[in-house]
Amino acid sequence: MVVGLLLLAAASPSTEALALGRRIAEQGALASLLPQIQQKETDELVAAYPELSAADQAKLRATATRIYQAGRDRLMAAEGRAWAERLTTAEMRAIIAYQDSAAGKRHRAVAPEVIAATLASVGEIDFKNDVRAAYCEETGKLCPN
Repeated sequence: MVVGLLLLAAASPSTEALALGRRIAEQGALASLLPQIQQKETDELVAAYPELSAADQAKLRATATRIYQAGRDRLMAAEGRAWAERLTTAEMRAIIAYQDSAAGKRHRAVAPEVIAATLASVGEIDFKNDVRAAYCEETGKLCPN
């Protein structure tokens, strides 16, 4: 019983580690992409209901913002915990030092543009269909009818 409690305590990140992990998450790739995803999906949602008045559209956008903020907070907490469980506090401090540097800030600022440019230059990728097509070509199986 005591060994189990000790193992549980060892596996649970400290408050400091969780805070450092959260700081890393708040400045990471997921955090940089979430606003773009939220904007796109909110715009699509509003466009799907053209019958809504301008006031109703504004209310829908406000609701979307509230739901986004709650979801974002859960994601950042979960990602922060994941970092805290996998890195030492010294490693997290080093990462935060980079993130707070001029180069780290510039990296974070352009990351969404870099990801968008990458996806635009590559075009559509459909992993499952690409695998099925290659498998079909190689084996004659799983080919579309």
